[in-house]
Amino acid sequence: MSRVIEVAPINNKSDFQDFLKVLDAVYDKTDNWCKPLDIEKTIAFSKKQPIFDHLKWAGWVGYIDGVPSGRITAQIDKLYIDKENYKTGFVGFFEACNNDELIAGLFKAAETWLSQKSIKKILGPLSLNINQEVGLLIEGFQTPPYIMMPNGKKHYQEAFERHGYYKSMDTFCYDIAARFSPPPLMKKLIKGLPNELKIRALNKNKIADDLETLRLIFNDAWSRNWGFTPFTKNEFLHLGNEMLKIIPVDFIQIAEINDEPAAFTALIPNINPIIHSMNGKILPFGWVKLLYNLKWKYPKQARIPLMGVRKKYHNTKLGPGLALKVVDSLRAPAISKGVETVEMSWILENNSAMRNIIKILGGIKTKTYRIFEKKI
Repeated sequence: MSRVIEVAPINNKSDFQDFLKVLDAVYDKTDNWCKPLDIEKTIAFSKKQPIFDHLKWAGWVGYIDGVPSGRITAQIDKLYIDKENYKTGFVGFFEACNNDELIAGLFKAAETWLSQKSIKKILGPLSLNINQEVGLLIEGFQTPPYIMMPNGKKHYQEAFERHGYYKSMDTFCYDIAARFSPPPLMKKLIKGLPNELKIRALNKNKIADDLETLRLIFNDAWSRNWGFTPFTKNEFLHLGNEMLKIIPVDFIQIAEINDEPAAFTALIPNINPIIHSMNGKILPFGWVKLLYNLKWKYPKQARIPLMGVRKKYHNTKLGPGLALKVVDSLRAPAISKGVETVEMSWILENNSAMRNIIKILGGIKTKTYRIFEKKI
């Protein structure tokens, strides 16, 4: 008997619950994946989120015989369009069982919505934009993703390519041992930094001020990078306050030269294994498990999701030294918590400067994520 395939828009809370349930149909115990908390994704789509000051979205759920089995979203980010001066939209949150009719229906729904709004090019998957979960997993299925990195299935790449999408940019993930002996080149570059350089942790008494400092560094440092979209003040403040719920202030380090902020980096524990064990639910005792692990069984893995060196130091002798110094400043706080492995992600494939720095640190590439594009 033929199966009944239906793709329907998300119009209410019930539809959104089906959107969340798709993961249960797509993944099983043989997959290296992390099931996110339902409440975390629900909050991410709240109308109160600062990102929706400049981003519009729509979403669809695909059903096979009434069972939620696929999903996709479409987004238009005004800040990205203003920067690029081109009518570009995004697709994101793509997940689907390996069913051609289902997948075709999902792409058609998203592309039709974007086309009706005069979009000429699509990038994706971006969930919701370049500053959140980015890319389609292409290599590295043998290990689960770190925190704030997407899951993936091997048939997704063929699904995108079969529907006219082609590679726009790859991003890489690298693992670095927390305990390592700084190599000679690293020591040399750090030694060449000026005496006026100071490294400090985030000031817990001036969190809002320091988060704004980090935002300004990041927006400046990344302004020439592919796909860059600036963080707004409210977005970054919200992100920082969310991160500080699970990280100590010394997991954020700021470099200053003559009291002028020059670089920063941030480390976040990889709580994905804990979250996955909670099966998407924070209640009744999930929050107890999370707090217990952060207090007594701290994760042995962590991720550097944010880092930046001011543009004025790019292509100078100080640039690599600043990047290495702020990363090195995280080693002691991380080791004191029992962290053994740090993932640096994501790194653009054309970011040769950062890839060279990671090579100096002994980083090993573990995953590749791909952003696709399509003209419509």
